[in-house]
Amino acid sequence: MIESLHRTSDWSAVNAVVAGIGVAGFACADALAQLGARVVLIDSGDSPALRERAEILDVIGVDVRLGFTGGLPECDVLIVSPGLPPTSPIIGQARDQGVPVWGELELAWRLRPAVSPAPWLVVTGTNGKTTTTLMLESMLRAAGLRTCSAGNIGMSLVGVVMHDEVDVIAVEVGAPQLPFVTSMSPLASVCLNIADDHLDHFGTLGAYVAAKARIYEQTQVAAIYNVEDERTRAMVEGADVIEGCRAIGFTLGAPGLSMLGIVENLLIDRAFVPDRASSAQELASIEDVRPPAPHNVANALAAAALARAYGVSAVAIREGLRAFVPASHRIAHVATIDGVSFVDDSKATNAHAALTSMKAFPNVIWIAGGMAKGQNFDELVQTVGDRLRGVVLLGVDRELIAQALRRHAPSVPTTVISSGDPSAMVDAVAAAMALALPGDTVLLAPGCASWDMFRDYGHRGDEFAAAVDMLAAAPRGGETS
Repeated sequence: MIESLHRTSDWSAVNAVVAGIGVAGFACADALAQLGARVVLIDSGDSPALRERAEILDVIGVDVRLGFTGGLPECDVLIVSPGLPPTSPIIGQARDQGVPVWGELELAWRLRPAVSPAPWLVVTGTNGKTTTTLMLESMLRAAGLRTCSAGNIGMSLVGVVMHDEVDVIAVEVGAPQLPFVTSMSPLASVCLNIADDHLDHFGTLGAYVAAKARIYEQTQVAAIYNVEDERTRAMVEGADVIEGCRAIGFTLGAPGLSMLGIVENLLIDRAFVPDRASSAQELASIEDVRPPAPHNVANALAAAALARAYGVSAVAIREGLRAFVPASHRIAHVATIDGVSFVDDSKATNAHAALTSMKAFPNVIWIAGGMAKGQNFDELVQTVGDRLRGVVLLGVDRELIAQALRRHAPSVPTTVISSGDPSAMVDAVAAAMALALPGDTVLLAPGCASWDMFRDYGHRGDEFAAAVDMLAAAPRGGETS
């Protein structure tokens, strides 16, 4: 019975357990209660903010159990939030008992309207997901379509499909959401890249890659991959897509057949044109991409491929890129002080993201550190050592990066900030300025998660910007107060 449930089914006999009261869990519990299911929501946390959410759900009949540490309550289906790892005991108990385990994506797919549901254009990857999804949303809007971005970004996907008032949805998907997808069939999908990340969540890189690969299963029109990342190509080659689905590549080089790429600073489409063997379509120029860093241009190509798969015109691709406003804390210029640029890329929460960020600048004073999430930094330091003019380290796993620097870039001046208080960012920025020369870039690209010192990467970036503002206001070089 459970496997056949959909939007118009009778849910009144269904006992559902939702694990987690975050954005996704709250929306799932709300939707299931509206459909008439009996819902129990469990969460190990208990705080004033969580109790406020619990009170809202209590009004509609959801049994919320905060501070929960027991076994799986009796249920017909378990809905898991992205923060719950596949190895969680609750998930293990559900599987042992034969209880289906769904994530938000699976529930949202089942709750789409029965008639003319909005197609999904789905984005995943280690880095660049949010930027690509927002670029895609901007392109769709430029084409005059009713759309929104949802999933791992902004609005809950379940909430969007329950109020289906859009033509097409730009869906960002994080790896933790993918192990529990069974029936999703997007119109087009892309995995931007693969690098070591979420190893603390999945246990091994192989398990992480296998989760990402699920993005392509049952894709209908276009399975889009990164030509420069062989693992994404292998995912497409091994995917069980819908018959007739095409493999579409994107590359920072000249595009081959069925690819999007770059020719003479222009974004070119050789995939969605009538005679792709002998012709191509100009979509935009690199100057239309903000900022025009190489990895951001790759994001724009991926977004354009998804939009083109839906039928968006070249004009709308260009106008969408021009209208796009980058999200905060993603390679954002904060200030220039005495010829030194300060750039906030606090969203670079893993080594791969930090690497792509540093490649955008020739001379870098690198502010790094935080929670490493099981990563190794040797390859990163080996790759960017020639552009490092100095390094400032902070955070709980700073010594891991320090060890990589001693092994592979021992001559690079390094300052270690030992304080674990958020105000330590002031000292980090001052130390970076002391290492910098005019023309250098002080780059906050930590390569680590932020939770050891900050609420989230946004808080970390805000503290960086505030510290830069303080530095800019301070008297220097012969000035008097």
